[in-house]
Amino acid sequence: MEMLVIILAVIGILLIAYVILLRQQIRSINRQLTRRMEEKTRQPVSLELLNKELNKLAANINKCLKSEETLRLESVREEKHFKELIANISHDLRTPLTAIKGYQQLLEKAELSEEQQQKLQIAKKHTTQLGALIDHFFEYTYLVNAETELVMERLNLTNLVTECIAEFITAFEEKNLTVYLAETPPILMIADKKMITRIVQNLIRNCLAHARGDIEVEILADKNAILLFRNPVEDASDIDVNRIFERFYTADRARGRTTGLGLSIVRLLAEQLGGNASASIQDGFFEIRVELPLLTSFNHQI
Repeated sequence: MEMLVIILAVIGILLIAYVILLRQQIRSINRQLTRRMEEKTRQPVSLELLNKELNKLAANINKCLKSEETLRLESVREEKHFKELIANISHDLRTPLTAIKGYQQLLEKAELSEEQQQKLQIAKKHTTQLGALIDHFFEYTYLVNAETELVMERLNLTNLVTECIAEFITAFEEKNLTVYLAETPPILMIADKKMITRIVQNLIRNCLAHARGDIEVEILADKNAILLFRNPVEDASDIDVNRIFERFYTADRARGRTTGLGLSIVRLLAEQLGGNASASIQDGFFEIRVELPLLTSFNHQI
């Protein structure tokens, strides 16, 4: 009887030791997986114990990791191919467009009647719109399909908006528009400067294209940085603020005029920065509100 107790005790100790070793091996697998994710290594999961089930588990994990790596590499190749395709299409479209602009410049130097000059100016206007639409198309397509890598830096949002507006002064004067920028103290943030600049430039271009009066711009800071662009519109009832950020949304169906992709790019960039964009209409004024976190990297620390 005493011998049986001893044997059972030894067996119990061995089982406890085995369970402890199994738990250690499971922890080792977890550590290896964590290290692989954090350090982005391709090291397969390895085991020190000869356990049939754990060996199967490790083998299946390694198969899954290998499949995931293969898919990732294929995705990288497809993205590269996509970018090359976009670049080629861009070249194919811009080459004839450049030729058209060149011939229009030659026609301007020719002796044309007043009526012919007017028609030429109309053609030039549509050519410019087509060029802008092509640029927006490729920018939007790239932003949708490319992985966003934020380049974080300290910036003064107030100064950036002021500089962007100053760059469009000539365009505002040609449209007989005045921009009223509300006085605001410097609003400092950490963000991707290029992306913020794109947002502001597209908001300005939208005002130039659709504003029917002077433009009001405000920059506010609460929990987030807030950009407000406000302008009167010709017929507010034709605008669906719930669809204004859709690609090629048509406000005036009779004229077939669309908002293009500018506002879609604004919302897309704002969301990639962790913010949002919205629109509203009140008393004949159309307002776009863009909210951006003052710190636009979720794991970044000042």
